[in-house]
Amino acid sequence: MVRQPLTPEQVEAGRRLGALLRQARAGRDLAEVAHAAGISPETLRKIETGRLPSPGFGTVVCLGEALGMPVEELAATWRGGDVRLEAAS
Repeated sequence: MVRQPLTPEQVEAGRRLGALLRQARAGRDLAEVAHAAGISPETLRKIETGRLPSPGFGTVVCLGEALGMPVEELAATWRGGDVRLEAAS
């Protein structure tokens, strides 16, 4: 099966997700977070920089767990929401 090219909107959503993950990682070592999520440091680097704008669902879930972020917050960022869940509660 051939994968359809991502739309510009999907690419932008991936950039937003990557920026949020990079911000959430803050002072933690990239390799440490990648290992905790069960992915390679290079994969995490690609996600954070937007070079992998559409990571697998399982990868996103594992990154959320490694960073202590709810999947709902990651999904809201993907959709373009700019309000963090803690602020909305």
